[in-house]
Amino acid sequence: MSVALPLQRIPVGIVVERRKPDSPWVDFIWRSAAVLPDNPDVEPWTILREQCGTTWFYAGSATVDLYVSETARYRDNVASGTPSIWVVLSPSEGAWPYAIAAATADPAEGEGFTEAADNLVEAVPMPEVVREVIESFIAEHHVEREFVKRERRRADPEALARRRHEGGQE
Repeated sequence: MSVALPLQRIPVGIVVERRKPDSPWVDFIWRSAAVLPDNPDVEPWTILREQCGTTWFYAGSATVDLYVSETARYRDNVASGTPSIWVVLSPSEGAWPYAIAAATADPAEGEGFTEAADNLVEAVPMPEVVREVIESFIAEHHVEREFVKRERRRADPEALARRRHEGGQE
């Protein structure tokens, strides 16, 4: 089995928001708030700003990996009018309740991360610099693939018939 390696990696920084809810059952609501181009020279979980019960943290760095096989999805994302990066936060046992699990420009991959119920997956606006790199990658590597509809094979009525069990009983 071969594992495809990304052809290009874009370093990004992740900003996470923590706010007080209007609920007595939850202490805080956490969500990804922004993606910063490149990795800032800041320690993970540094407070960036506090205002009205909301705190923004620089949570750490991630990479947006680009694969040649996914250029159509990147193209659709960029052409959507609101290009996004999907940030995945997974529960953590450390000092902070969440750790950065992934960042992707592929909407299908972002949706796939929602299958793990504990993950927090948020689509955040794509920085202009990252969008330009992705558009360049698409222009260089995208190959339009023609959709070919497969023709179904006819059902074999003999394959559906009752057969005698090997022991002679039905």
